[in-house]
Amino acid sequence: MRDIYLRLHDVGMTFEGQIGGQDGLKSWLTRRFFRDPATPQRYRVEALKGINLDINQGERVGLMGLNGAGKSTLLKVLAGIYPPTAGLVERRGHVCPMFEFATGFEMNQSGWDNIRIRGLLLGMPQDEIESKLQEIAEFTELGEFLSYPVRTYSSGMFIRLAFAVSTSINPEILLLDEVMAAGDIRFAEKAKKRMVEFMEQGKILVFSSHNTELLSTFCERTIWLDKGQVVADGPTKEVTAIYRSMAAQ
Repeated sequence: MRDIYLRLHDVGMTFEGQIGGQDGLKSWLTRRFFRDPATPQRYRVEALKGINLDINQGERVGLMGLNGAGKSTLLKVLAGIYPPTAGLVERRGHVCPMFEFATGFEMNQSGWDNIRIRGLLLGMPQDEIESKLQEIAEFTELGEFLSYPVRTYSSGMFIRLAFAVSTSINPEILLLDEVMAAGDIRFAEKAKKRMVEFMEQGKILVFSSHNTELLSTFCERTIWLDKGQVVADGPTKEVTAIYRSMAAQ
């Protein structure tokens, strides 16, 4: 079995541009009536700054921090969705990102069709998708809703479908963003059991959550982010204890 890992070397992620853009009637009206056209407003946000991380095979790593701390940006950099604007990212292993659940869904197609579509997007051969179709469908517990267009689905139903397909491919690196925050308790327990099975295979899990109890359940190591920087990185119990103490103050 090959080694799998994620490595970040002095990684930064900066977003910048001009508010409102350059083209279109809305942009023209905004510049004309609400802003001096001679002084266009620009923005620059440093979402990540100087991140150095080694995540190795078998590690279960939590990400925590306030909204806007950089957790989602870091997950997208780890997944390869965002190329960093500074530093270097090394990854070895098949990465499965579990966030932005609507991505890859065809809203006017049925749940059945979207199982097939998402499977193909995740690199599954067509015959493998067909062989796992019933198993995936049963895991979602969506029943007759699988025959309905996914535009009729709630956010919890999106998560059931996306989680069932994505974890059926047996990924080497699973990136999760509050996947169990939506949906009912029964499905959350099923998701938890599948995650435990995944972790027992010695692969990599990176799990972003505000819930310190969930982090303690799944992750031996936790990284605390604040304003795009690593504040603490260590055993989950220690890091969450410091976090709760600071939050109380």
